[in-house]
Amino acid sequence: MENLIVRLDSGDRAQLADLADASGRDPEDVVREAVRRYLRDERERVGAEAARLAQRHDALLKRLGQ
Repeated sequence: MENLIVRLDSGDRAQLADLADASGRDPEDVVREAVRRYLRDERERVGAEAARLAQRHDALLKRLGQ
């Protein structure tokens, strides 16, 4: 696993520490879970948008492929 440094302001850091403590997890685990959730959600959003655009421009894409 590679390391990544993320700088947080003191308010965000305190909230992260509080959440981690309340859930019995390490702050790193909370952040890792949040990043994974964000990446999954963005991958789904971008995929849905790409599919919508492909459908909307289907005729043009077919003509370009000829």
